[in-house]
Amino acid sequence: MTQHFRIGAVAIALLAIPGIAEAHTGHASQFDGLAAGFIHPFGGLDHLLAMVAVGLWAASLGGAARWLVPASFITLMALGAVAGAYGVTLPAAESLIALSVITLGVLVALQVKVPVGAAAAIVALFGLLHGHAHGAEMPAMAQPLGYGLGFVAATALLHGVGLSLGTVLPRLAPKRAVGMAGGAIALAGVTLALPL
Repeated sequence: MTQHFRIGAVAIALLAIPGIAEAHTGHASQFDGLAAGFIHPFGGLDHLLAMVAVGLWAASLGGAARWLVPASFITLMALGAVAGAYGVTLPAAESLIALSVITLGVLVALQVKVPVGAAAAIVALFGLLHGHAHGAEMPAMAQPLGYGLGFVAATALLHGVGLSLGTVLPRLAPKRAVGMAGGAIALAGVTLALPL
């Protein structure tokens, strides 16, 4: 099985997840929370792009950053989700989330190299913002633990997609492919930041 086929299969599976997750009985259960949490990051381009960008940047940093950078995002995302679920407000949260997409895209596009601790701190701040949105947008009927586990699992999966792309693209595509992907993410972030 070629790398292209595997990446395509993963992409198709990711696109099918929302439909599968909606095929439940309608009774509130832990699965309902898990499904709602899992599909939430896929429902917003800002979340999807930021989480893939974290993986791309971690891959370009290499070494321990490959797991420390995504782990710091997930850890602070979980704390932010608790704050959001309990009604803690963050001023200009949506604008800051769009800014996180732009910043992560630029970091990937320019292949910015910083110490692992600095990279982890940057993405942790962005994880806090994204987590706050996840918690604040938790459906009323969702089971909180299942919902949290769902979006943590989806985030880890999206980080893994970014890590995989950051590893595979330099081997299969032109040298600047990862940088071009980062540029596209940053540009998408700019469009997200613009008022409608």
